[in-house]
Amino acid sequence: MATDCCECCCFFLRRSQKDPKPTTSHLYKHYSGEHLLAFSVAEEDRLTHSSARHGAKSTFNNYCLPSDNNASIRIGYNRSMSPSRAPFKEWRGSPRIPQLDNTGENLAQHMLVKENNLAVLSQDSNGNKMINEYVRECKIGTGSYGKVVLHRSKKDGKQYAIKMFHKSRLRKLRVSPTETAMMDVLREVAIMKQLDHPNVVHLVEVIDDPENDRFYMVLEYAEGGWIFEGSGPTGGIGEAVSQRYLRDVVAGLMYLHQHNVIHGDIKPENLLIGGDGRIKICDFGVSCLCEDDNDEIGRSPGTPVFTAPECCLGLTYHGKAADIWALGCTLYCMVLGCYPFKGETLQSTYEKIVYDPLYLPEDLNPDLADLLKGLLCKDPTQRFSLEVVANHPWVVMGYGPVDEE
Repeated sequence: MATDCCECCCFFLRRSQKDPKPTTSHLYKHYSGEHLLAFSVAEEDRLTHSSARHGAKSTFNNYCLPSDNNASIRIGYNRSMSPSRAPFKEWRGSPRIPQLDNTGENLAQHMLVKENNLAVLSQDSNGNKMINEYVRECKIGTGSYGKVVLHRSKKDGKQYAIKMFHKSRLRKLRVSPTETAMMDVLREVAIMKQLDHPNVVHLVEVIDDPENDRFYMVLEYAEGGWIFEGSGPTGGIGEAVSQRYLRDVVAGLMYLHQHNVIHGDIKPENLLIGGDGRIKICDFGVSCLCEDDNDEIGRSPGTPVFTAPECCLGLTYHGKAADIWALGCTLYCMVLGCYPFKGETLQSTYEKIVYDPLYLPEDLNPDLADLLKGLLCKDPTQRFSLEVVANHPWVVMGYGPVDEE
């Protein structure tokens, strides 16, 4: 099939024959199985052993991907480089993060997140396990640090997704030299507590009993499930549905960026379909809250096949532009049913992201092709902004511009 090449893909030159082959072992060891999207366990094991044999230091052109021997500058390790990565004290209640809306008013008065320091474990008359008012129905997922279980409230009869964590395990699991996984979870809670948008999953309640090792996040349940089930796209969902879904994601992402929240892991698996058919952005486990509109961050990116080129090239990158790249990858998956850049291994995937041009089917809708080229522009300074996307001809067709609200 004939293809067109994105003009902005020439921003990064291809690796010369003399350049060392890039390796990703320093990135690999900080991804959970959940984040190794579309790679088999055998591939992951082979990658790990191969990286251990050949060392971890390499370059993309003149940019160095640091070796594991230098933890202070490691892309996937130096979480202190992000302004949102300041260490948290042990938490009882809410971490003190500024909560401002667009007018500068404090959002705390608008938020309806319940904080509960009592966890009562029991059973209902049918023998189903309960946590406070919530009756367990079934397990619906597993995250990086814990599991997600569907519950139904005996008070209002509604279903809720409850993320469960073991605090003792989170405190022992280090995600950097200075931080534990517990800090990551508390950061996720702190960010979600200030969010209130129809295209973002709502945090309903936090249950943290000092006498119980379990920590619970009670979340709004999106009964429609993921827009793509499984570990990767199994086929496109068509232009019309993709357009409607994209508009919702853009609205939610505009809201997040307006509040200086970098999601960090936009992908189909983190887009849920609510009961009203709206798309809701979920999973803020690797999100960052930036200060004073400075979105330069230095943590590891989210999922490899949705990682922006600049995330592979330096110690820091701009989080909002990286979110927009991931949005482009997501749209590509929705329309074409495959990833825009994917190799047989993590290493080759990163090479393709950085060096390969974007290829699109020749018969693709010209407006859609233009949008994908703008979203997947390798030069982050030339990449489309969310405002441009919200007013793009393909996005507004039949609906009008996207409204953040």
